Amino acid sequence: MQRVPVLVDAVDRISAAGTASAIREQPALELVSEGEARPGGVAVVVTERIDEPTAERCRRFVRGHGLRLVTVVTGVTEHELLRAVECGTSAVLWRHETSPEKLTSAVLAAHRGDGDLPPDLLGRLLAQVGRLQRNVLQPQGLGFAGVTEREATVLRLIADGLDTAEIAGRLAYSERTIKTVLQGVMTRMQLRNRAHAVAYALREGLI
Repeated sequence: MQRVPVLVDAVDRISAAGTASAIREQPALELVSEGEARPGGVAVVVTERIDEPTAERCRRFVRGHGLRLVTVVTGVTEHELLRAVECGTSAVLWRHETSPEKLTSAVLAAHRGDGDLPPDLLGRLLAQVGRLQRNVLQPQGLGFAGVTEREATVLRLIADGLDTAEIAGRLAYSERTIKTVLQGVMTRMQLRNRAHAVAYALREGLI
C-alpha cells in the first residue's frame, strides 16, 4: 500500500515533535520534509491561531506544493476560520481534542479530497457564509458562483445550444445585451470561449 506523504509544520518544537511521532506510528502515513513534499500529499499545520503568517505558510503548501491541508488550532475566530477556508484547508481540528487516531483520520480524509470540521466550527462557518450572502453578494445580485441570475440563465441557454439571437428572443433582450452579459461573465471568470463558459457552468452546478 502506498503511504500518504505528510509534512508537519508546527508553531513550536514540542508540538512538531509530538505530531511527527504520531505520524511515524501510522503505517498508512509517511513523514516528509518540505523539500520532499509532492502533490497529493498532506500538510499538517499545528498552530495557536490562524494569523496571517500562518495563512501565508498554508498558501505556500497548497499552491506551491499542491498539498492538502489539515490545520490543528488552539482557537479560531470567524475571520480566521474564513481565512483557513480561503487558504485551502481541508480539515480543522481542535488541539485539545486531537488524538493520533483523529489526526490520522483527518489526514486520510484530506488526502481523499474530503473535509472535516468540528460541529461547533461548522455552525459558525455556515452562519458566516449566510452573512456573506446577505450582506455582500445579494446586494450586488450575485450568488456564490459569482454570477448573477441573468448571467446564469444565459449560460444555461448556451449549454442548450442556442445562439445569441435565439437567447435574445427567448429572454426578450437585444442581441447586444446578451453579448454584453456573456462578455462580462467571461471576463470576470476568465473564461476563454463559449465551450469554456459551459464547462464552468456545469462545474459550478448552474446547469
